[in-house]
Amino acid sequence: MTHVIPSPDDAHDLTRAVLRPARGYHAFEACVEQLATTIRLGVYPRGTTLPPERELATRLNVSRSTLREAMAALRQAGLVETRRGRGGGTVVTLKPRTPSARAASRLTAAQRQDWLDALEFRRIVEPGAAELAAGQRLGDTGRAQLEAAHADVVAARKPAQHRQADSRFHLTVATLTGSPRVIEAVTSVQATLHEMLLAIPVLEANIGHSDRQHAALVRAILAGDQERAGRVMTEHCDDTAALLRGLVG
Repeated sequence: MTHVIPSPDDAHDLTRAVLRPARGYHAFEACVEQLATTIRLGVYPRGTTLPPERELATRLNVSRSTLREAMAALRQAGLVETRRGRGGGTVVTLKPRTPSARAASRLTAAQRQDWLDALEFRRIVEPGAAELAAGQRLGDTGRAQLEAAHADVVAARKPAQHRQADSRFHLTVATLTGSPRVIEAVTSVQATLHEMLLAIPVLEANIGHSDRQHAALVRAILAGDQERAGRVMTEHCDDTAALLRGLVG
């Protein structure tokens, strides 16, 4: 049986097929997901050098600064490293750097499927919780609770503190619905999400984006705008899921 070795042109066509223009506001998360996925699927195998920055930015239809942020995320996750000097560039390494990331790389198929299911479940539950919270007649106490939970996220500086404050913020939104079932569902989702987030590095670009979405969500809930609250939470869930699908695999 004769094995045909793909030509460089074939590989080039494959990358064109899997790397698509990133869409609008979510460019950073989309870049991370697409690039990480192409690496994990072997489109760019271990030891190969990624195309130049200008070429990738053009192919993904993003700014050079957005691409650099995405590449920094891949470096922090141990998927690539940048080598200087002659023959240097961004090289695929696939070496998870943290104990949690290494543990995530050894997940069973059943565990990985459970995590993916949790992301889908979250996309249903949390936007619904946000809409329901926005539809409540919040008194001074409820409004103060929401604003205080948001302030805690903004003020958190250490990664562990930020993740806990982020979870408390989402649980506060659920609490404002007044529904025990909603609170139970969001608590379950946040517990699994916390495990998943431990497996990826803390990314400043994502935190900044997340903070803007949190602020928009608070404004929508306080204004009683259910449609906008649900839409903002959906975007927030989608962005987090994109990072996790890319970096955890």
